[in-house]
Amino acid sequence: MLHRTFLLLSLALLLFGCEQSVMHAQSNPIKKSSIIRGLSFVAPPKPFPKNPMPAIQEVGADWIAVIPFAYTRLGEPTVHYNKQKWQWWGERPEGCEETILKAQATGIKIMLKPQVYIPGSWPGGLDFEQEEDWKAWEISYEKYMLAFAKMAETHQVELFCIGTEFKQSSIKRPHFWRQLIQKIRAQYSGQLTYAANWDEYQEVEFWDKLDFIGVDAYFPLVQKKTATVNQIAKAWKKPQQEIKAIAEKFSKPVLFTEFGYLSVDGCTYNNWELEGKVKSLSVNEQAQANALEALFQVFWSEPYWQGGFLWKWFPNGEGHEGYVHKDYTPQGKIAEETLTNWYSSE
Repeated sequence: MLHRTFLLLSLALLLFGCEQSVMHAQSNPIKKSSIIRGLSFVAPPKPFPKNPMPAIQEVGADWIAVIPFAYTRLGEPTVHYNKQKWQWWGERPEGCEETILKAQATGIKIMLKPQVYIPGSWPGGLDFEQEEDWKAWEISYEKYMLAFAKMAETHQVELFCIGTEFKQSSIKRPHFWRQLIQKIRAQYSGQLTYAANWDEYQEVEFWDKLDFIGVDAYFPLVQKKTATVNQIAKAWKKPQQEIKAIAEKFSKPVLFTEFGYLSVDGCTYNNWELEGKVKSLSVNEQAQANALEALFQVFWSEPYWQGGFLWKWFPNGEGHEGYVHKDYTPQGKIAEETLTNWYSSE
């Protein structure tokens, strides 16, 4: 009798625990707001000849990412930003502020995204053998970021991105990122994200300290000149499941801090490799449009997906690339209609 009573009590406790777990899971849903219809804004070399914001609104976008680039040379533990005012106007503090003010005047929201360029490599390749070099770089990077966090607070910018694609650093040195987040939050009251590369985001440990899980969504999908929408959507199945799993693990919405495709043959596979040989590739606007259509079809209605920032948009058609007709921008291409259809939808 005693044994039976013990079993019944154990079963009751087990059921109670399961019920509590379910209630806990239900009490911590992913808190998603309206979809971010964003564009990554290319900094112009000179002040705007005319206001670029109406053209952004015409495609249905309601957010832009303002990106003041700095750079770090491989092996050099220093972040260089605006030394001797060598930067283009749109990347200098005065250009960033003017861009923010013009956007806000037309009701467009801002993600301020200070980003580090690594000549001959990429941020994910940044690594140091010596601890003192890591610390020197981190001090320099922190100074760069806190200056823009202050700007973000001054202008009440809605979203601040604390870093982009630092694959080695984010995985090896999470303590640095946690303390950086703490310092940024001490002087900035808006929301925070980090832009992890597509092959990095699952290993980032500090999503719990941020408001959005940021993913630069350049996933290799289909290796064809012109993949169909159905082929691309099917290829998204595995990455989509993995993205959903991270969102549910941390109870955070996922934001595509960057997404986009070159308008060339084969743009649904390893765009970073295509960039180096873009001169020799054939223009393929349909491949780019199909890729965007598939992405929106797959993610638009997902409850964990917060939207994202298309890479990229040239204000007044001005930028540093010489091959805009093959570049990521959808401007003047088939993909612009695709983007407008989705960004203008409910």
